[in-house]
Amino acid sequence: MRLKRIAEKLKYHNLFIKMFSITLVSIITVAVLTWFVMIRISEQVFMDTFSITNGKIMTQIQTSAEAMNYAVSMTASNANISGEIKRFLTRGQFTTIEALSSHYKVTQEMKRLQSTLASYPIAMVVIGNNGNRHATDTTFWPPTYKGLNEHFITEQTIQSPRKLHYHIDMSTLDGQQNEQAVIVASKAMYEQLSGEIYGVLYFAIKEAEFKKNYSGFTSEGNDVLLLNRSGIVVSSNVTSKLGTTEQELLDYAKQIEQQGEKYINVDWQGKQYLILSTYLPTYDLYLVNTIDKRVALSQMLDVKTLTLIIAAIVFISLIIVFIVSRRITRSLTLLARQMSRVTKRNFGNYIVVSGSNEIKEVGKAYNLMLDELNEYIAELLKSQKEQRNAELSALQMQINPHFLYNTLASVKILVQQGNKDKATATINALIELLQNTIGNASEMITVKQELVNLKNYVFINHVRYGEQIKVNYFIDEQCYDFAIPKLIIQPFIENAFFHAFRGQADGYIYVMISREGSNLVCEIVDDGVGFDMDWNESMPASKNSSHFFSGIGIRNVNDRLELLYGEGYGVQIHSSKGEGTRIKLLIPVSVSKEITKT
Repeated sequence: MRLKRIAEKLKYHNLFIKMFSITLVSIITVAVLTWFVMIRISEQVFMDTFSITNGKIMTQIQTSAEAMNYAVSMTASNANISGEIKRFLTRGQFTTIEALSSHYKVTQEMKRLQSTLASYPIAMVVIGNNGNRHATDTTFWPPTYKGLNEHFITEQTIQSPRKLHYHIDMSTLDGQQNEQAVIVASKAMYEQLSGEIYGVLYFAIKEAEFKKNYSGFTSEGNDVLLLNRSGIVVSSNVTSKLGTTEQELLDYAKQIEQQGEKYINVDWQGKQYLILSTYLPTYDLYLVNTIDKRVALSQMLDVKTLTLIIAAIVFISLIIVFIVSRRITRSLTLLARQMSRVTKRNFGNYIVVSGSNEIKEVGKAYNLMLDELNEYIAELLKSQKEQRNAELSALQMQINPHFLYNTLASVKILVQQGNKDKATATINALIELLQNTIGNASEMITVKQELVNLKNYVFINHVRYGEQIKVNYFIDEQCYDFAIPKLIIQPFIENAFFHAFRGQADGYIYVMISREGSNLVCEIVDDGVGFDMDWNESMPASKNSSHFFSGIGIRNVNDRLELLYGEGYGVQIHSSKGEGTRIKLLIPVSVSKEITKT
């Protein structure tokens, strides 16, 4: 019982529920789409902005690094041609005085050479095959000279003596961890003519000092790494990655270099990254910029805040829509309840008019409608017999024995010719036409149903007589579900087929249905022989007055429309010889409601 009461109450709130539900879905859909589009646009802007901005930053970092490399290269070249350093590294035996003098001269020479590196906190170390060595600063490298000749840095340098090598030293030579990593550049000292190596020159700089070249351009999620050809991280603002091997990142850098791309999107270490890279030939290193898209996007757009704002807007909008919709439909709901109490065939039960001005007008109109309905019922009973006779006549006149005989004869010929598919289609069209004209006793049908009847009728005529006469349909989509009296267009198509194209090999018939204000307008136009008749002329009383009225059902259509809708509605005809004929049928839309299928 309780559920029944709830269902009974909800029955009168259908309009409110539908309005609110549609608005609810629409607002949420728009909000979600707006959120999604903003995120996607922001992501695209982020990618474009970062690829351009960080591309310029990469160029600045490269320029800064190249400047330092140029200073180191110039110093290495000057050291290689220095006679004082060569003598220090090649002479076999020194007296005490000679040794002191040589150390003093080398010290002065190293200071002179290091003046080229004045802008950089770089320590210089030189060691010769004769065991002599000298350093400008040993506070951070090397921790000890022991084993320096067998160090991997020295071995790689001697293998390529003419090349300036860059390495990262993460530990002391005796295996103890350095306080901080050191980047070492090394260059072999050799005879210019013979190429004989007599020593090695080292340039040491703290990695923390080296990364000042680019640390100002990094931020959370926006990191820079320098990789050698083995994938070892020589320098990075991410200290934990120093000295580690990042082969996957090296592969991405080589891919960018080979394909000439500005950047690539990758899934690296379980996150979405934007990777930029450039090769530094003087260092023989890859400069790689990794950008965490999620972190960078969150800095550009606060997704959480955006989501909360959109959710708040949706919530406030729904409250407003709820209040407004409830106020609009409340009076209408009360009116619907009162109108539902009007019992069937009891047209004396008038309603109490209340509510907003619009609802009051509806209530007044409803009461006036009851007044007019009571008057109309009396007139309707009087004219019902005449109307039913006209309806029966209209139904019976549409399909005559000659039409059936000729159609069946055409089917027989198609079967004899072996065209079973077309024969079947013709029979189906005939069956459907008979069902909708004779079998269906309803007075009103939809425009869509009437079009089905027309197309079946035209198809049968094309089978019987050929397709020289084309029929085209131009229907306004909003008119398909409007109701019209049954079989009001077919008689005009029939007359056009059999009388409008006498002496012509082919022709066109156009069926047009549209709405004009409060009227539904149905037009049938042909480009046949025509006859003289103007819009203002009334329809001839005799059906034999012209070629157009030699068919059946034409007069009946006009009488039916006048009977149903009164004067001012019916059939209008305009025709001129040699210019075809135009038929216009006028029906009030206010009467042409949608037919509810039962």
